[in-house]
Amino acid sequence: MVTAVEHTRPTQTHLDSGRLPQQRTGPLAGVRIADFCWMGVGAVATRLLADFGAEVIKIEARDRLDMPRRLPIYKNELRSYGDEDPNPDPNKGGLFNNYSRNKLGITVNMKTERGQQLVRQLIAASSVVTENFAPGVMEKWGLTYDDLREINPEIIFARMSGFGHSGPHHRFKSYGPVIQAVCGLSFISGLPDREPSGWGLSYMDNQAAYYNSVALLMAIMQRNATGKGQEIDVSAVEAGINLIGPDLLDVSVNKATTRRPGYPNGNRLNNPQAAPHGVYPAAGEDKWLAIAVFDDADWSRFVTALGNPAWASSPEFADQSSRFAHQDQLDEHISRWSASRPAHESMELLQTAGVAAGAVRNSQDLTESDPQIDLRGTFFELDHPVIGMAKFEGSPMQFSRTVQDNWRSAPLLGEDNRYVFGDILGLGADEIATLTAEGVI
Repeated sequence: MVTAVEHTRPTQTHLDSGRLPQQRTGPLAGVRIADFCWMGVGAVATRLLADFGAEVIKIEARDRLDMPRRLPIYKNELRSYGDEDPNPDPNKGGLFNNYSRNKLGITVNMKTERGQQLVRQLIAASSVVTENFAPGVMEKWGLTYDDLREINPEIIFARMSGFGHSGPHHRFKSYGPVIQAVCGLSFISGLPDREPSGWGLSYMDNQAAYYNSVALLMAIMQRNATGKGQEIDVSAVEAGINLIGPDLLDVSVNKATTRRPGYPNGNRLNNPQAAPHGVYPAAGEDKWLAIAVFDDADWSRFVTALGNPAWASSPEFADQSSRFAHQDQLDEHISRWSASRPAHESMELLQTAGVAAGAVRNSQDLTESDPQIDLRGTFFELDHPVIGMAKFEGSPMQFSRTVQDNWRSAPLLGEDNRYVFGDILGLGADEIATLTAEGVI
């Protein structure tokens, strides 16, 4: 693992004035969060709050860069995910820029007594503290919930971990793929008669993050009503279990075995018996089309859209149960039809006929050529001093009165030290300069 000893400390004179801290707008304006979160399970949760007005102050260390800063997911440079740069530029990483937009950023050396004092001062001036460290880190610093309540009696303390902070596994370390395995998602994923496939990326990081953000919002609402803070303990494993409800029901009620010959069955659907139901080849390299037909009415519309081909009148496809029993033959016919046409053209044709169908889109399709996504304004751009103009995904919801406050891309390392330690905590310029020189901030 690469560690950084020293990095350039930007001064305000080097930065565009549009990046200076400003009065926030939105429903969470006035909420200040001392944010220790780094990976997605925490960072995405606090990002959502920052998007809608919370003043999220990300706390980092110069001598141990956060993983999202180290991963070289760089604009206009192709690397494998997880292929670390041996000498990373802490301000260049696209993943960090995505996780930390609309946030402030400070650096503190928590190995020093003065650094810990400064963090306690910040907590006293905040209303929420968030963290998703490995178990034991906050305890080592003397920042348990009881400790925080002594500093700030009304504080909300949100802990976001893989297994939760109680139980026999609470000290186990985890990342997204581990969570996906432990919660049962990996076991039910994959192709027939094959090993569990797992998931390609840390999807549970983002899924659990939304539970974290909802928990924070509920705690803030309750404090607004009662004046009392609380500790929040969100387990990503338990968030994942919430995603496999139908499978749990099938096992508990029907005594079904999750993995059995021919199951998991990929894109096919057993209950209800849908056919055709799957992903089919389309014209072009690695292009695909998803189709879902659930009953005879769907089938009639589907066949009409295809021009009533002769094979569709075969006895094997006479009704839904017959089509389900002969899916292999059915899929061969549909694949020959779909492979001769562009996926988007087939989607338009089938959707116009009332059939559920969609072109399988890759990331480039979504960001550059999807008319629906473009009209909805799902993606937006922010400038960055090092990365330049970059595209971000927005929040998947729209309000008639509330607007997402996208005021800045992610903070440079220590970019807001002067504002936070000076304007918020009241340190003078000379003291800030001394603490910087001594490596405390």
